[in-house]
Amino acid sequence: MRREFGKAIGIAMSVILMLTGCGSVKQQDMVRVGSLKGPTTIGMLQLMEQEKNEKEKRYDFTMAVSADELTGKLMTGDLDIALIPANVAAILFWQSGQNVQILDVNTLGVLYMVSADESVCSFADLKGRTICLTGKGTSPDIVLQYLLSANGIAAEDVELRYCSEATEVAQILTEDALAIGVLPQPFVTVACRQNEALKIVFDLTEEWEKAQEDGSSLVTGVTVATREFVEKHPEKVKKFLEEHEASAAYVAANPQEAASWTVEQGIIEKEAVARQAIPGCRVTCLTGAQMHNALTAYYRVLYEANPALVGKPEQPPTDEAWNGLYYGVAR
Repeated sequence: MRREFGKAIGIAMSVILMLTGCGSVKQQDMVRVGSLKGPTTIGMLQLMEQEKNEKEKRYDFTMAVSADELTGKLMTGDLDIALIPANVAAILFWQSGQNVQILDVNTLGVLYMVSADESVCSFADLKGRTICLTGKGTSPDIVLQYLLSANGIAAEDVELRYCSEATEVAQILTEDALAIGVLPQPFVTVACRQNEALKIVFDLTEEWEKAQEDGSSLVTGVTVATREFVEKHPEKVKKFLEEHEASAAYVAANPQEAASWTVEQGIIEKEAVARQAIPGCRVTCLTGAQMHNALTAYYRVLYEANPALVGKPEQPPTDEAWNGLYYGVAR
């Protein structure tokens, strides 16, 4: 009796181990994707929604509030793919010994200049004015200064007032009818809904494109993976890019449906805000030459302002040393 009982326990344990092993294999087969709670995730929402209904899960999605959290997990092997700010990808590329590749550009420019002052119609109207923004020395700050200079506005012609966060900029815009501020989406939409007198004065992405002669664009977010993952799993990378591109196109074409997903995922609190903000978030999926062209000019501007913003490389981004950063682009 004891012998039969022992045999039954042994069989049961074997079955459990087999089932556990199968689960482990399936978990290992899933591509682990990390992203930020913000515009860079919005283009992936249709893919995330689709994955919820799949019997055989192919992706394990996680979201974080900090880019450092994602980059740390990517480099320790706890993530396979990460959606992060564009300049952070360049920093990671150099810090990792060029062990990171950018797979695509997932978000173009999301910065806008906002004011209730109707006298501001051109960059010339900014002379002698104060502009509120966040992040002294960060990429949005450098982009603004670059555009001011490109439009003939010297540094001493304006005063830049740095705030701790976007909500502080929005509050100043609400309290002072003559204030001028730079905000990203979806904060632009929130601020304009709360104060109907506010309007977008300049779309900084459009202004960037006017200032560039090579047709490049302002970039916010990119999708990266380690070189090891790319080389070991080329089919998974190819499939992800196909599905990411389809998802971004779907979201851009269906902002009303996507708005509910942003609320569900905790990216934007209200659907009405999301419906208005999504078109201004410029979700996309640029790969290959398009990705390379967009990022090269952007990185060049950051590099010339402060090489630390792109990882302190010894050579500017136009040199051959940078080419290994771009997936699908010949080194």
